[in-house]
Amino acid sequence: MNVDKQQNSLHTFLDGNVLTVALDRPQVHNAMNPQLIADLTRLFQEIGARDDVRVVVLTGKGRTFCAGADLAAMRAAADFDFQQNIADGQAIFDLMVALDHCPKPVVGRINGPAVGGGVGLVSCCDLAITVDRAHFAFSEVRLGLVPAVISPFVLRKIGPGYARELFLTGERFDAAKALRIGLVHHVTTEDALDDAVREKVEMLLQGAPGAQAAAKEIIRLVELPPLQDQRDYTAGSLAERRASSEGREGMSAFLEKRKPDWHSGVAAHERTEDD
Repeated sequence: MNVDKQQNSLHTFLDGNVLTVALDRPQVHNAMNPQLIADLTRLFQEIGARDDVRVVVLTGKGRTFCAGADLAAMRAAADFDFQQNIADGQAIFDLMVALDHCPKPVVGRINGPAVGGGVGLVSCCDLAITVDRAHFAFSEVRLGLVPAVISPFVLRKIGPGYARELFLTGERFDAAKALRIGLVHHVTTEDALDDAVREKVEMLLQGAPGAQAAAKEIIRLVELPPLQDQRDYTAGSLAERRASSEGREGMSAFLEKRKPDWHSGVAAHERTEDD
């Protein structure tokens, strides 16, 4: 039986025992606002107890997977006090935990670009299959911020070596590099994306659901330090950066579509002595 449902910011479709969850804010490139974060967290917290779901496919409507933070949410965050910023960071962290801890196998159908928190979602998928035209970025430092609350999940996926480069530069990288560093597992063309996802879903359906849930728990418990400690630290770090002069300047510059005051336009190594 197929069941098609529309929520505020999500579209879900149950085909047999495969649940497709689509971020449904294509007009803003599926950017995350508090409503989407709450809806997605609640859904993934509930999926574990559902006997009608064996595999979850996470994707986005339109041509973007997830563009990170919503502009309206960024404007609101600019006026948050410290405790509100802590709570906001914890909500994003809790979303990553809900996705990461889902006992069902989660396949990321990465249908387009993923930025910031969108890359965090990719990192929490058990399998990630992306279209070749997608690009990725941890653009937070260009806003005077840090990829704090997603960092435990990203670091586990790509390791500190690649994170040093990508977290510090904020540079955009393509699907081929995402595959090379281990962020995604497969790259395919747009026409072949659904077939590639279907092939992996069929493989997952051959596994015993209890064994798959146990395997996910083993990986999490053996590899990760206590997440509660990371939740408090990373949410605090995000709040501190948002409250900093750089964070305020970076978000203001982004919203006003101008360069921040630290962006000279000329790298130090490009200057001459006459400068």
